[in-house]
Amino acid sequence: MQRQVELISAAWGLGGVDPGCADAPAVLAPLLLSRLREYGIPTLPGPILRPSPTERRKQVAVSRLCSLLAAAVADSLRHGRLPCVLGGDHTCAGGTWTGVARSLRGDLGLVWVDAHMDSHTPGTSHTGRLHGMPLAWLLGQDDDPLYGLASGVLDPRHVCLVGVRSYEPEESERLARLGVRVYLMEEVRQRGLRRALDEALRIASQDTAGFGISIDLDVVTPEDAPGVAVPAEGGLGGAELARALEGIGGRPGLAAVELVEYCPRLDKGGRSAQVAVDLLAATLCGSRDDAQVVAEALDR
Repeated sequence: MQRQVELISAAWGLGGVDPGCADAPAVLAPLLLSRLREYGIPTLPGPILRPSPTERRKQVAVSRLCSLLAAAVADSLRHGRLPCVLGGDHTCAGGTWTGVARSLRGDLGLVWVDAHMDSHTPGTSHTGRLHGMPLAWLLGQDDDPLYGLASGVLDPRHVCLVGVRSYEPEESERLARLGVRVYLMEEVRQRGLRRALDEALRIASQDTAGFGISIDLDVVTPEDAPGVAVPAEGGLGGAELARALEGIGGRPGLAAVELVEYCPRLDKGGRSAQVAVDLLAATLCGSRDDAQVVAEALDR
């Protein structure tokens, strides 16, 4: 029997380029809820986490929100559900994956599907934006209590990045030093997306107690998903990525799914929202039959 999916809204854009990312869950949650129920996937709306109007310091607010998110994710897992976190900017990863790691009896693997590495620290960041730092923090590379939580919840051996095409040398050097497997877009094109993603999933699930998927919408080409604040030329086609993600929900050990960085005010005709829902619906499919339903929908 397939686990019930719980949609948890990380409704903030404090750490990114455009605060409009905070509006993404309000757009995506009802669309995804309807789609998953249409496919027969049991789904319920979960907590909505947003900044207080009185909060002035971004880092303090992000720390508080990530602590709440970690607790919400852990609670979802404790009740036997599959948490699906809807950002918001990518700082929410600090809460999502801390909550998962706290709940597992063993290591957590993670596949980070993103145009960017998000592996800066305050000492190397060119912009100071917090959404460019969460993966470094999760890997224990930042002693600053960025999220008000203990960092280093991920073992680099079980982390993979897929679809990267925009990054700074400091990030690349850090991940290489740690031994994190990075599939740049050049390799993805040479080897094929499905092959690269399947290999990444094997790395994330081997010798771990569970694994997760973090999808930044900017991994998709701007032609298919214009509604992102930091677009990068090239990238994956929306339907291409959805097909590669099909059926992951049926794999043993999937602990959580996260999609971030959709900015509704930058969208064009709802195209990006549609792609985001397609990606999540495909990922959350729990069987080949479910995946076939998604494939047929993508063909329409």
